[in-house]
Amino acid sequence: MLKQKAQEIQLKGTQPNILVIGDLMIDHYITGSASRLSPEAPVPIVNVKNETTTLGGAGNVVQNLVALGASVQVAGVVGNDIYGTRLKEILAEDGVSTDAVVEDNSRPTTVKTRVLVGSHQMIRVDREVTNSLDAALEDELLNKLSPSISEADIIILSDYNKGLFSPQLTQRIIKAANAQQKKVIIDPKGLDYSKYKGAYLIKPNRKELSEAAKTANINTIDDLQQAAKVIFSETNTEYLVVTLSEEGMVILSELTYKLLPVKATSVFDVTGAGDTVLATIAYFMASGLAIDEACELANHAAAIVIKQIGSATTTINEIIDHITTQQ
Repeated sequence: MLKQKAQEIQLKGTQPNILVIGDLMIDHYITGSASRLSPEAPVPIVNVKNETTTLGGAGNVVQNLVALGASVQVAGVVGNDIYGTRLKEILAEDGVSTDAVVEDNSRPTTVKTRVLVGSHQMIRVDREVTNSLDAALEDELLNKLSPSISEADIIILSDYNKGLFSPQLTQRIIKAANAQQKKVIIDPKGLDYSKYKGAYLIKPNRKELSEAAKTANINTIDDLQQAAKVIFSETNTEYLVVTLSEEGMVILSELTYKLLPVKATSVFDVTGAGDTVLATIAYFMASGLAIDEACELANHAAAIVIKQIGSATTTINEIIDHITTQQ
């Protein structure tokens, strides 16, 4: 039945309109070789062979949505610099609207630069300012967001704790979405989940839930339910979807839970799997499926991407094929 519903969505060829509001960043990779130490300090000298820039942060969610076939709009903040320009260029190349991306002259675009020699990461250098936006920029962003909220079938908040989602701005966004009866689903960060009050769904991983609920390690379903009670009380959210890495995920409401065991036959790298899960849930819910159906399909999507090294995306075809192999 689930496979059939995914096939029907694929055949219709509809593009749900999904708004992603999030911390936008660039992943910058410098690759090269190293055969000697510097005479200035006991560090390797890297002879640069190649440099690449890709989307990071909320951009991973965006690229997962694009791969699934969604029509995507993005909102967030970049600096007035070459990396901000490049970030918007990459989004445009993917057919993603950036009308609600604003520039902040007081901060750089968030960039994570990794220097790699072979498969070994020598160092990571971060450029970022994580202060909250000033009031004028918050107002500008919300004004630009207004038409995007109206057009969206579902809204994602992708929080990487880089300063965009202050409690005040987060609440203004959620209230604006709820006023238009638009579901908000959130990938959370930090310890204060009260700022997500009113969201439809919050998707922490096990460690994030444990820290936010201020509980000991979560090892059992009972542990999960006890931690979830804290978050339900703080947020009044309707659902928590907790990802459990190689163990799958669990859907929790205040009264019930449903465990979805992992679908993977092998696990190489869980990097970015949470973004794939978030995007897949949003895509299929926006396409008309129930939350448990969307999560089941997201579980298959996660099983596909964790077989690959680094952040990866998947397609409806691949999800359908994966369901077939499980039957």
